[in-house]
Amino acid sequence: MTESKHKGIYLLPNLLTTAGLFSGFFAVVSSMNGRFEAAAVAVFVAMIFDGLDGRVARITNTQSDFGAEYDSMADMVSFGVAPALVAYNWGLSELGKLGWFAAFIYVAGAALRLARFNTQVGIADKRFFQGLASPAAAAVVSGFVWLGVEYDINGNDIGILVALVTGLSGLLMVSNFKYNSFKEVDWHGKVPFVALLLILLIFIVVATEPALVLFLVFALYALAGPINTFRTVDKVTLNDVVGDQLEDADFKADKPAENDNASAEADPANTETDKDKP
Repeated sequence: MTESKHKGIYLLPNLLTTAGLFSGFFAVVSSMNGRFEAAAVAVFVAMIFDGLDGRVARITNTQSDFGAEYDSMADMVSFGVAPALVAYNWGLSELGKLGWFAAFIYVAGAALRLARFNTQVGIADKRFFQGLASPAAAAVVSGFVWLGVEYDINGNDIGILVALVTGLSGLLMVSNFKYNSFKEVDWHGKVPFVALLLILLIFIVVATEPALVLFLVFALYALAGPINTFRTVDKVTLNDVVGDQLEDADFKADKPAENDNASAEADPANTETDKDKP
């Protein structure tokens, strides 16, 4: 008589995913209570947890299909719903239909971004992201709110600008603009000693003005997509901006991934983090 195989889920990576989900939920609740700085910071905290779960799953060999689905749903809350509601409660509520429409564009963009990415695992060129990754878009919107709070700006006074930042971030997620994934960087290689000093300097700068520095970094990254696309395409067409780009060589992998290795290479315990996030 054979023993039935014990079924369950891996604790550590899914615990990190849950922590990221909690951070996104905390951001929503904090914005409802008018604590916008805490809400914006919570989104960045969610990014940290989301950057850890997939790496931990890979290191501990605890990848699973459940982890991949759970991570994708958690990303939708932390980087889709949460930033949109934080922006809405801070500076969009008094715009009426325009305000909630801008927030909805962001939410829909995040949902479409995640769905499109999940269908391109093993197909897309790992050197580039097709469209702005959802955590980066969340960082732009939340960073903008955080920056406004730091400088004592009433979000309702600049509601139109908040709507533009939120709506454009959502549209960039579903665009075909190419964003560097930095996957070609050799994180295991040796670097000169001065590189360590530069990293320490970056930490000091971020710690001095975290809201300003983080917003500028992610805003410049968001702008780099259109710039990179227009720079590399001789004649920009509508299909270079929106539409189905799976046939574009820039977004196709050099070699198709093997079916039995696709999940491991794509890091299924973290659908968006290691595969899709800068």
